[in-house]
Amino acid sequence: MSVTIAQAVWQGLVILFGGTLLGMFYKGLDRKLAAQMQGRIGPPLRQPFFDVVKLMVKENVVPDHAVGWLYNLMPLVSLASVATLLFYLPLGGYTPLLGGYGDLILILYLLAVPSLAMVVGGFAAGSPFATVGAQREMVMMMAYEFPLAITFLSIAWRLSAILPGQPVFSLTVLAANPLWGLVGPIGFIGLLLLFFALLIVTPAELAKIPFDIPEAETEIAGGILAEYSGRNLAMFYLGDAIKMVVMSSLMVALFFPYGLANVFNVAGVWGGVIDVAFFLVKVFAVIFVAVIAVRVGFARLKIGQVTRMFWLPVTGVALLGMLLLTLDRFV
Repeated sequence: MSVTIAQAVWQGLVILFGGTLLGMFYKGLDRKLAAQMQGRIGPPLRQPFFDVVKLMVKENVVPDHAVGWLYNLMPLVSLASVATLLFYLPLGGYTPLLGGYGDLILILYLLAVPSLAMVVGGFAAGSPFATVGAQREMVMMMAYEFPLAITFLSIAWRLSAILPGQPVFSLTVLAANPLWGLVGPIGFIGLLLLFFALLIVTPAELAKIPFDIPEAETEIAGGILAEYSGRNLAMFYLGDAIKMVVMSSLMVALFFPYGLANVFNVAGVWGGVIDVAFFLVKVFAVIFVAVIAVRVGFARLKIGQVTRMFWLPVTGVALLGMLLLTLDRFV
């Protein structure tokens, strides 16, 4: 038992450390590519690492009117919840460390915790800018959580009819049984619609342009994060980097879980290396399409525009995809 626990702790540290480094690297790549696409030089790829180190050594200022314990607790809650998600992801085709102890429902809850922590932290800061940002974050969450839940549950429900008796809400099972080859033409179109809905939800979940309304530096001076500094701001920064990896990995696991080792008939260690490398490429491709290209090509939306977009067209697309998957079962 002690060996098993030791192995689990070792694997957990590797996943946590690796996921954090990967998130920071992708964050630097995101800033560099976005700058290049806008005709700027941009910061070096290592800039996010410099930012975190700088924040860690700076003074952690707590506003006079803040609820101190709540204000200091929320960054830790945000970072812990999003880091926990790494243990449920089939990274590179490997079985998740906590794959047998949770499913899509738990992942949906954990995805919501970082945003809720930022909301509570914003209200606890006692700043008008942070309060406005927290209100916007709450409204935006109520808008994009519905199509996100529809996408997750539709895929799991359809797979339950194909694999009766299997734990289809497990992300490991979903990644091992991609639906593209298991449904007919109608179901294929439904999957495309669900993929499109999740593609739009991803930058909103990450609060990236055009959905950076809760922060909006040029409008409300950083919003939720206006009063945060030092270690607290560093934890939010790290959580944002890890969440980028988490959201991209979820999309890969649900829609593109394929590997290359079997294609090239490579087994053993080298097969694992090839699959992990291909997984990292797929994660970057999702980040480029859903985050980098979107924030370069669009300006910030208003909160009313965001809610109308998610409650009507995006939710409608997700519901249509669910309906087509349902019809595919009876055709």
